[in-house]
Amino acid sequence: MPTTDAAPLHEPVLRWYAAHARDLPWRHPGCTPWGVLVSEVMAQQTPVARIVPPWEAWMTRWPTPASLAADTPAAAIRMWDRLGYPRRAVNLHRTALALVRHHGGEVPSDEPSLRSLPGVGAYTAAAVAAFAFGRRTTVVDTNVRRVLVRALLGAAQAAPSLNAAERALALASTPLDGPTSVAWNVALMEVGALVCTARTPRCGQCPITEECAWFGAGRPAYDGPPRRGQRYEGTDRQVRGGILEALRQSREPLPRKAFDGLDEDPGRLDRCLAGLVEDGLVEPRGRIGYALPG
Repeated sequence: MPTTDAAPLHEPVLRWYAAHARDLPWRHPGCTPWGVLVSEVMAQQTPVARIVPPWEAWMTRWPTPASLAADTPAAAIRMWDRLGYPRRAVNLHRTALALVRHHGGEVPSDEPSLRSLPGVGAYTAAAVAAFAFGRRTTVVDTNVRRVLVRALLGAAQAAPSLNAAERALALASTPLDGPTSVAWNVALMEVGALVCTARTPRCGQCPITEECAWFGAGRPAYDGPPRRGQRYEGTDRQVRGGILEALRQSREPLPRKAFDGLDEDPGRLDRCLAGLVEDGLVEPRGRIGYALPG
C-alpha cells in the first residue's frame, strides 16, 4: 500500500549514496558557496555531466563574485558558450553585482536572501542553503519528485509541475537532523539522476526497490496528462541561439543583415532580436547593429 512515511528509505538511500555518488568538483569540501551557486545555476535544465568543464572554466576565470562583477555581461555570455538558456549567464553576472553591492561580496546563507538574487528561485535557494551551508531545508527538483512519488505513492511519474501535495511529501520525507537532511537531499537527487530515471529506471540497481510502492504494484504505466518533449529545431529558441553564437564569434557589432541566413522569416528574426534585447542578452548599437552587452 502507498505510504507517506519516508523513514524506511533514509538508511538505504544514504548507504547507496556513500558508495555511488559521482565525484563532482562542487561537492568537494573546499568548494566555496559561490562555486555551489554557480553549479546550481548551470545545472538548471542542463544535465550535470555537461556542466563540469564549463564550471571549472568559469571558476578559474571568476573564482569570486567580485571577479565576475568586475567583468562584462558579454564576457559571461561568451564563457557560457553552448550550455543553453544563456539568460542564466546574465543572471549570474547580475547576481555577482548584487552580492558585491548588498552582501559584501559573499553568498548569503538564508533562503530569503538567496531568493532575492536574480534568477534564483525556491529550488536553487534551498540547494545553496543546504549544500553550501549545511542548513536543514527541503531541496525539491525533478529527480526528487519522481523518486518520492514512485516510492511512496506508487505513481509512475510526478505531476507536470510541482504542486502542493508533492511539496508536502518532500518536506515530510526530510530527516530532522541537519547534517542527515543535507545528505538525504543530495542522495535522493542522485538516485533519481542515475537509477530511478524517467524513461528507463534501473530497478534492479535501486537501493529502495523493496520499499518502493510503484515497483511493488508492478510498475504501472503513467496515466496522467500527456507529457510533451521540448522541440528545438525550427523554434525561436534555435534562432535566438544562432544570433547569440554569431555575436559570440564577433568582436565587433553585427548589422541586422548578418542574421538573415538564420531563418527565412524576417519577422521571426526581428522578434527574436527584440526578445534578446529585452532579456539583456543583446544590445542595439545605434545604426551599427547589435552586440553582446557591456
